[in-house]
Amino acid sequence: MAVKIRLQRHGSKKRPFYFIVVANSTAPRDGKFIEKLGTYNPLSVPATVRLNRERSLHWLQKGAEPTNTCRRILSFKGVLFLKHLMRGVTLGLFDEKTAWEKFEKWNTEHEDVVVKREETHRKHKQEKRHAAMSESVRKVEEKHAKKAKDVEESSEDVAEESAPEETTEG
Repeated sequence: MAVKIRLQRHGSKKRPFYFIVVANSTAPRDGKFIEKLGTYNPLSVPATVRLNRERSLHWLQKGAEPTNTCRRILSFKGVLFLKHLMRGVTLGLFDEKTAWEKFEKWNTEHEDVVVKREETHRKHKQEKRHAAMSESVRKVEEKHAKKAKDVEESSEDVAEESAPEETTEG
């Protein structure tokens, strides 16, 4: 029995939401699974991933093969790096405490990068919204200025027509 870590699709049409599960490779995509490891929402910006690292590491160490997308998710969350460090512990290259220190250092740096990305995205979105608003405000102001100019010109025309003409009688 080959075991895979893969995505199980949920959500409505054009609104995907995925469970990250451990399942038998012969089981249907949305069918029976062994254990649910977390969730993945690709629609949020940035994509939201909730994952149980300990259980994911457990299944990877037992030999579960992740699909390509799950491999990217596990790498993003640091599970594959943690597996790499634990392999170093079993080979005797360093102790478990050092491995966890390295992982914590990587995790804090990674979280900083993610926060910077979110902040950059938020600022870009806000600037884009502001530019669109200022563009629409500019168009409305131009429209009002044109109307005011037209009204002013028409009032001058009316004033010229209603002015009495001077005639000289002699």
